[in-house]
Amino acid sequence: MSDQKEILDLLQDHNPASMDDPKGLQPNLHMTRIPLQNGELHWYPSFFEGDTADRLMQKFSNGTDWKHDELIMGGRRVPIPRLQAWYGEQGYRYSGLWLEPQPWLSVHLELLDVLQAVLKERFNSVLMNLYRDGNDSVGWHADDEPELGRNPCIASLSLGATRRFHLRHTKDSQQRLSLDLSHGSLLVMSGETQHHWRHQIAKTRRDVGPRINLTFRYVYPGKHL
Repeated sequence: MSDQKEILDLLQDHNPASMDDPKGLQPNLHMTRIPLQNGELHWYPSFFEGDTADRLMQKFSNGTDWKHDELIMGGRRVPIPRLQAWYGEQGYRYSGLWLEPQPWLSVHLELLDVLQAVLKERFNSVLMNLYRDGNDSVGWHADDEPELGRNPCIASLSLGATRRFHLRHTKDSQQRLSLDLSHGSLLVMSGETQHHWRHQIAKTRRDVGPRINLTFRYVYPGKHL
């Protein structure tokens, strides 16, 4: 478990917005479909704007039970380079790490209502990542665990500092794409994307503040390995 007060202090410095609950979330539905061979990518650059995005950032900054999980690599326990939290109805396993679900927060449920109505998809879990600064990252990977089903839809909401998101095709190294994931933006990966593409958030030397990322997905019961 990470030092919760230290995390809250870090986030509070960057997020002086009101602590009022974000009610009646109104998304901006302007969307761009990004051409992607062997996949589907939809980009909502300002899904939540202004005060709404600020309030969501503040709510999650103060209400999330962040954990600093570790992976076993080469026989050693290695802390992952970010903090994370798992909420929803099902547990989840990736890279040998089991995530026990925490109960939904009320703000999660508000977001679920909006996302499911807009995207016409079902979600029952969310992985939250806190990138504290430019030293935090996530390496190349795909969300292709069996419990996510054949062609999972991953809805990725970004709050806070802008970070660059990289995609690369698994078989054609010439096919690469990058997007700057800004405050309040939503990126939706669906179709065969997880079969043919890997993605990452790389470390950066730029002076960037905290970023919270929520990746909503549907986890099928009984498919855990």
